[in-house]
Amino acid sequence: MTRTVMLVPAAAGEGINAVCLGLIKALQDKGAKVGFFNPVESASGTNAAAVVKETYGIASPEPVNRVHASRLIAEGDETVLLEEILGEFEEYKAAGSYDVIVAKGTSGCCGSPWADELNYGIANAIDAEVVLVSGTKGGKDNFYDRLDTLKKKFSSRLQGLIVNKAGQAGCCCQGACSAKAPFGAKEADISEAGAKLLGFIPFEHSLFAPRAKDIAAYLGAETLNEGEAAVRRPCHPAVASGSLEDLEKDLTDGAMVFCESTRTDVKGAVFQAARDGKKLAGVVFTGAKDPKAVEFCDCVKENGLPVFATSLPLFAAAGKMSSFKSPIAADDKEKAEAVSAKIAAALDADFVASITREDPAHVRRMSPAAFRYMLTQKAKAASKRIVLPEGTEPRTIRAAAICAQRGIAKPVLLGNVEEIKKVAEEQGVSFDGLSIELVDPENSRENYVERLVELRKKKGLTPEQAREQLKDNVMLGTMMIERGEVDGLVSGAVHTTANTIRPAFQIIKTAPGSKIVSSVFFMLMPEQVLVYGDCAVNPAPTAEELAEIAIQSADTAKAFGIDPKVAMISYSTLGSGKGEAVDLVVNATKLAQEKRPDLAIDGPLQYDAAYMPDVAKNKAPNSPVAGKANVFIFPELTTGNCTYKAVQRSAGLVSIGPMLQGLRRPVNDLSRGALVDDIVYTIALTAIQADQIKD
Repeated sequence: MTRTVMLVPAAAGEGINAVCLGLIKALQDKGAKVGFFNPVESASGTNAAAVVKETYGIASPEPVNRVHASRLIAEGDETVLLEEILGEFEEYKAAGSYDVIVAKGTSGCCGSPWADELNYGIANAIDAEVVLVSGTKGGKDNFYDRLDTLKKKFSSRLQGLIVNKAGQAGCCCQGACSAKAPFGAKEADISEAGAKLLGFIPFEHSLFAPRAKDIAAYLGAETLNEGEAAVRRPCHPAVASGSLEDLEKDLTDGAMVFCESTRTDVKGAVFQAARDGKKLAGVVFTGAKDPKAVEFCDCVKENGLPVFATSLPLFAAAGKMSSFKSPIAADDKEKAEAVSAKIAAALDADFVASITREDPAHVRRMSPAAFRYMLTQKAKAASKRIVLPEGTEPRTIRAAAICAQRGIAKPVLLGNVEEIKKVAEEQGVSFDGLSIELVDPENSRENYVERLVELRKKKGLTPEQAREQLKDNVMLGTMMIERGEVDGLVSGAVHTTANTIRPAFQIIKTAPGSKIVSSVFFMLMPEQVLVYGDCAVNPAPTAEELAEIAIQSADTAKAFGIDPKVAMISYSTLGSGKGEAVDLVVNATKLAQEKRPDLAIDGPLQYDAAYMPDVAKNKAPNSPVAGKANVFIFPELTTGNCTYKAVQRSAGLVSIGPMLQGLRRPVNDLSRGALVDDIVYTIALTAIQADQIKD
């Protein structure tokens, strides 16, 4: 199983690319096959994927464009963005057979206040273990404030902290002017971090120094003499703003000289320093062009001194160099390898070794983004026809168009064709080029009368009564399923649950091996998807029925990619309370365990003991389910229905369902308050059910 480690920066400028390179090197040194994933384009424009590829030969997908990501988030479509990212990640992971994938989080600079929330969403979507990366440049208070915020956000996934650029000052001279070392220069300075320290990398300016060509590109300067611009690394600016004597003391190795192009005295001093063997990083002529600059270049060519020219004023050019962030360029392999080696050596060896091995304690949690992505992918592969009896309902029309556009299903809308088209136009929906079928019930009901009479002859149904029943579009759609003309049905945007499922009970009947029909809701919690059953169909199930609901729900969870841990919910945890209601759950649990010993089922469990690991440790320490439950079976309909609505509305989350289980063919209900997305995903899971029933 591939493990994913996501490095999340506490702020901009933490050297996240460098830490990614260091972790990759450390993992490769342990013999691991490592992948790299950069979800969103960097705010600085640095292409981390290109740097990793050039340094280690690791190919990775192109990141999502940052402007596109910002637009989706601003429009409230973060779920769409997460599905795009997850799609790229899943394809990459499947193609690579990696031991570990190192994922890079995005920083919150350059107008991106959404970075923390997006990193949280991405970590959940790709099921990543999180390592925070923080510098100490902002001072002690800022360091601890940001760290506390991020520890709370990523608590369930947090592995620890890497401190990078420790001791870096907050001024342009990178600490050279500071007599007193800034906060974080020593490991002891961060002893109160409250997170496991996985690496401590002191700041070294020389390690992050850019090349002369990088400075020139940043200034937009013209290259007059390239020389050794690709290997010389400026360490400090030498600004010729006063007398020559003041400048000469700065003409040392690594100096980037800034002078006005007319300063012949400076040119002479620079030439002399170069001839004396000083490895100056380069010269930048500022202001108006000097025709004699070519002569100077001819003089210094043999010394390899890079020479550039910019129209910027002297102090503006020198100031820009001081503000240069010095990212690792894709073609600067020397710097990338030096930084990688330094950081890899500073990482905790036990941590690096641990993530090269499979973690048997890791429980895969299906995130909402992963669940939605799985639904759409499986539904596309199934390519099923789904009938929608509420064909003139605006949300249903919009959902049908989305499903057809994305290839999720082939919708069949029932209703007056002209009215459907009119509502679609009012909603701004076009059916042009879409695989959507419009069926007018007035023209098709008679086709099903004879068959309905045959199916209901034991009930004494007459043709006249059949015609009357077929005026209900849900009954008509159900008959289309029975005849094999469509693969499933979704209704409930305007109909009641009873109106939606009654025809299914009468016509479709239960599947082989099922004695009852029950329902589940998929609850899309922030970090994972939970399954709740039964919240819509059975008012007061017996112990035998409750056991079957548990088994049906577990099988449904498994069919949709969730490894079921089934909690039988009660007001009592493993015998702490007494009464008939508790006895019901005790007996149902025993029956379910006997029928399906392959499933993890336990109860009675109170909700907090089932869901919260710390509560489970006290109330049910030996339970295989407590603290890890993802399938919750409620003892009767009142509890189940009230609980799902309370959680959904109070937490403001999406719930998909109710999905009916136990029928021979899929029929699914909607809440009358369903959003368009709810309908889309219900259509998707109906298509998947139809495919699974076929198999």
